[in-house]
Amino acid sequence: MLEEKTKEIVKQKLTQYLEGKKLRKTPERYAILERIYSTNEHFDVDSLYDFMVDGKYRVSKATVYNSIDLFVDAGLVRKHQFGNHPAQYEKSYNTVNHHHLICSRCGKVQEVKDQEIINVLSNKKFKKFTTSYYALYVYGICNRCTQGEKKKTKAVCK
Repeated sequence: MLEEKTKEIVKQKLTQYLEGKKLRKTPERYAILERIYSTNEHFDVDSLYDFMVDGKYRVSKATVYNSIDLFVDAGLVRKHQFGNHPAQYEKSYNTVNHHHLICSRCGKVQEVKDQEIINVLSNKKFKKFTTSYYALYVYGICNRCTQGEKKKTKAVCK
């Protein structure tokens, strides 16, 4: 129920944005936005395009790329650059502050909600600056990569 209400609100926000910028309100843009707000996962543009094509949506890759840029500008999608990997995106409307753990080896991204960190950052005041949101990226090695490395080390030592 809440997810459907959120989808309606972001569609309205997109409509307002497009009208304000005098841009066309195409069904493709709304279909792409619908897909984005149907997942809680991070995604890159290529995987979003593949999903749209697999779902029988008739969109070009250029349309997906242009729509993502438009959604970022409209404040409906947030862009992340995790190391040297392709840019990742996530929905931004009505989301809870969270942090990202990024594996330096495989590139896996895990969201973490640490209330202590949220409290510190939410209460932090900066001179002559008003915070609208923040992002915290923590880089390291995920458990799967660590276990894989241990197995390789054991095999070499035998």
